[in-house]
Amino acid sequence: MEINWTIIGIVAAVLIVLVVFMIRKNQKEKKKLTTFLNNDFKKNEEEEPDVDNTANER
Repeated sequence: MEINWTIIGIVAAVLIVLVVFMIRKNQKEKKKLTTFLNNDFKKNEEEEPDVDNTANER
């Protein structure tokens, strides 16, 4: 039985291209998700208490 190196080489090349494609796609999706989550969360600005008014209310 003879090993067909041509077929093995083609399959290996296709697998390498597939892995590289999946890694690049994952990196793009990760960047989009990170940007979305960073922009989606908006911290409420807390007003600073007015020291003069709080002293008068007591």
